[in-house]
Amino acid sequence: MPPTKKQEYTARHLSVLEGLEAVRKRPGMYIGSTDSRGLMHCLWEIIDNSVDEATEGHATKIEVTLFPDGSVEVTDDGRGIPVDEVPHTGASGVEVVYTKLHAGGKFDGSMYGSAGGLHGVGASVVNALSQRLDVAVRRDAKVWEMSFHRGAPGVFKDAKTRSPDNAFTPFTTQSELRVTGKVAKKTTGTTVRYWADPEIFPQDTEFNYPHLIERAREKAFLVPGLEIVIRDERGLPGTPGEDGPVEEKFKYDGGVVDFVDHLAVDTPVTRTMHITGSGTFLETIQELDKKSGHLKPREVEKRCDVDIALRWGNGYDTREESFVNIIATPKGGAHLVGFEAGLVKTVRAQIDSRSRQLKVTARDPRIDKDDILAGLTAVIAVRFPEPQFEGQTKEVLGTAPIRGIVAKVVEEGLLQELTSTKRDTRMENQRVLEKIVAEMRALVAARTQKEISRRKNALETSTLPAKLADCRSEDIEQTELFIVEGDSALGTAKLARDSEFQALLPIRGKILNVQKASPADILKNQEVSSIIQVVGAGSGRTFDVDAARYGKVIFMTDADVDGAHIRTLLLTLFFRYMRPLVEAGKVYAAVPPLHRVEATGKGRRKGEYIYSYSDADLHQILNRLERQGRSYKEPIQRYKGLGEMDADQLAETTMDPKYRTLRRISLEDEEALRYAEETFELLMGSEVAPRKNFIIEGADDISREQIDA
Repeated sequence: MPPTKKQEYTARHLSVLEGLEAVRKRPGMYIGSTDSRGLMHCLWEIIDNSVDEATEGHATKIEVTLFPDGSVEVTDDGRGIPVDEVPHTGASGVEVVYTKLHAGGKFDGSMYGSAGGLHGVGASVVNALSQRLDVAVRRDAKVWEMSFHRGAPGVFKDAKTRSPDNAFTPFTTQSELRVTGKVAKKTTGTTVRYWADPEIFPQDTEFNYPHLIERAREKAFLVPGLEIVIRDERGLPGTPGEDGPVEEKFKYDGGVVDFVDHLAVDTPVTRTMHITGSGTFLETIQELDKKSGHLKPREVEKRCDVDIALRWGNGYDTREESFVNIIATPKGGAHLVGFEAGLVKTVRAQIDSRSRQLKVTARDPRIDKDDILAGLTAVIAVRFPEPQFEGQTKEVLGTAPIRGIVAKVVEEGLLQELTSTKRDTRMENQRVLEKIVAEMRALVAARTQKEISRRKNALETSTLPAKLADCRSEDIEQTELFIVEGDSALGTAKLARDSEFQALLPIRGKILNVQKASPADILKNQEVSSIIQVVGAGSGRTFDVDAARYGKVIFMTDADVDGAHIRTLLLTLFFRYMRPLVEAGKVYAAVPPLHRVEATGKGRRKGEYIYSYSDADLHQILNRLERQGRSYKEPIQRYKGLGEMDADQLAETTMDPKYRTLRRISLEDEEALRYAEETFELLMGSEVAPRKNFIIEGADDISREQIDA
């Protein structure tokens, strides 16, 4: 093979991208990606500019509208972008903001005390990645407008409707900010409407309405008094606006405390604590010298305000939401690290000081962060000038001194909360410390149990419960674990199952109600412990769905009131301590039949057995037989339990994948999770009064004949 010719590499091969060309060439550097996530990031760059106006007290309302043509419009009643000429540029403020990288009012500390958009590239990047962008500024009793095509200013020839496909004439020598109308002198604000460029974003990329609603709600919580209106006029299938335009409004006055109460889905162990404080730090910044026009270093003192709300619930999931100048930081950063450091230090000190009361001994392991974070819901918001983010997407705060400031504020504020002498507060504090200690012990026990409950190979001895009738297959995706009510049903089920992939675990009667029990009591309970051990993936915070020994877990209980109660207790256990298995759609309820109808033959038709799964189903079967002129044997067999069926009947109706019916237990979204939390606490929790009221209110809706007792 002949040698390849050596390629030349000289200065002429180097490219210099200037202005917005760099953004269009490498959009991922500025917005993270060009999928729906990047599209939403562009929208939030525009919305955050309006939120910054509200944060400084200059705006009270923001309106966002999604149009059917794929465009989006953001309107605020802030001060409006400056329309006068920017010195040394020969261009208006509007043109500079939307065409120049690292340009804006947030580089001057006198304009914005704390703002989210600090890189000065937000609006210009959105403009560069838009097929068309229109800006309307209400200021000085006039409406000023300017349009852009892929970042270049000019004029669109609009006839009846605005469209990015209309003829466009770019400005060649001098740009023009046109006056298109008049407004009242006190009316100010900015409206931006843009069409994302299909050359950058795939055609099927759409604005994520649920994400938009979630983030809008966040902003409204974090800026008390700000009203945010979201309108969706797209009519997309599967969205709330598929049947017509939909509008949602958000406005809250309680700040982060209301935010935590909204986020928390479990039953509270403590009240929502509100911790505030501030601190200062020195930072060397590059400041623009107005005389020379050059940047010069200067050391300045900056103030950081900390606003935190937190509460513990009876669950084990942790929800921490962190924000810097109203900008969400989903990957945390210095402020979140400081919060957790202050939290751990303070709680550890309190447990050490009450070790005798909490029965903590030297043999117990040290309380770690996971023990403290179990069941915690917290919102951490900090505000200070010119934060340093790691990247334009602002997902991580990088300003190091903020860690110490937040940690100190948390230590002082939380210590005051946990040492309060008020009676109710003192009892709550005792409960949360007991919960943390119990979590520590439960996690240690769960880790130990998780290690010994892994599927053993042929050279190892199995420590699984002796009553488990395991299957032979090790293909997790195919295996099924049936949790069977009673030993009598177990015998029939052993004959009915396919032992290649179906395992059986019998339970005796009604298991422990874990909604009311402590972690220690749960681990001591033999039935619950056996279930956790057989599933083999741990429990609570240590649960690892990928380590589960079976691809399906199926509750097989009798079709009566007791069977329903046992199924409810099992659901409570899996929801509370093995929830990822439910979320993964791997938990099912078997549907055994209630009746067996023996239909007689007619003509050449042979006699057959027909199973019904409800009274309504039975009536339909009997009516159908009557229409066919067929009779059936009396009395109709009514199954009181699984043990009344023989192996063939149980296999055919309940266990054989070819014929059976399974009900999948699922949690589709956060709203379903919140409803499930409330329902389990109502029906299975410690508070009796709400459950009594629920039963009394629903008593009239239950027919006495429907109760199988």
